[in-house]
Amino acid sequence: MSLTIQFYTMAAMIGVGSWLGAAIDTYGRFLQREKRAKWFIFINDVLFWLLQGLITFYVLLLVNEGELRFYILIALLCGYAGYQALLRNIFLRLLETLIQWTINLYLVLEKIFRLIIVRPIQAVVQAIIVLIIAIGKGLYNIGKMLVILLWKVTLVLLWPLKAVGLILWKLTPNFVKKYLEIFIRKLAGFYEIIKNTTVKVIKYLKNFRKVR
Repeated sequence: MSLTIQFYTMAAMIGVGSWLGAAIDTYGRFLQREKRAKWFIFINDVLFWLLQGLITFYVLLLVNEGELRFYILIALLCGYAGYQALLRNIFLRLLETLIQWTINLYLVLEKIFRLIIVRPIQAVVQAIIVLIIAIGKGLYNIGKMLVILLWKVTLVLLWPLKAVGLILWKLTPNFVKKYLEIFIRKLAGFYEIIKNTTVKVIKYLKNFRKVR
C-alpha cells in the first residue's frame, strides 16, 4: 500500500470517526431511551451498529479495497475524539435547530392543508347535510299536509254514504241485524284464527332457520 493510499485511508477513517460521533448523537436524540422498552432499544442498537459497520467497511473498500490496518482503528478513535472535543456542541445545536424547523414546517403545512382542503370539504359536506335535512323536512311537511287533506276530503266524500248506511241500518229488521251480527262475529273469529296460525308459522320458520 502506497503512502498516498495510507494518507487517504487515515483521512477517510478520521471522517468516519466523526460521522460515528454525529450518528450516535443523532440516534440517541431520536431514540429517547428512557421512553422505550428494553427489547426495542436492543433491536435498534443492533441494527444501528450493523449499519455503521457496513458504512465504515464500504468507505474502507472505496479507499484501500477493504484492507484492515491497526492505524485505521487509531484514525477512527481520533475522528471520534475530534468530533467530541470540537464539533459535538455545534452539531447538537444544528440538529435541534433542524428538528425545530422541520416541526414548524410540518405544522405550517398541516395548517395550510386544513385551510385549503379539509375545511372547504367540511363546509361542503355540512352544507349538503343541511340541504338534505331541509329538503327532508319540507317533503315531510308537504306529505303530512297532503295526508291530512286527503283524510278530510275522504271524510267529506264518505259522509253521505255513512248517512245512507245509518238510515239503512235503522230500516233493517231486527232479525236481519242479529244474523249480520252473528256473521260479523264469525268473520272476526275466523280472522283471529288465520292471524294466530300465520304468527305460529312465521315463528316456526324463524326457529327452523336458526337451527340450520
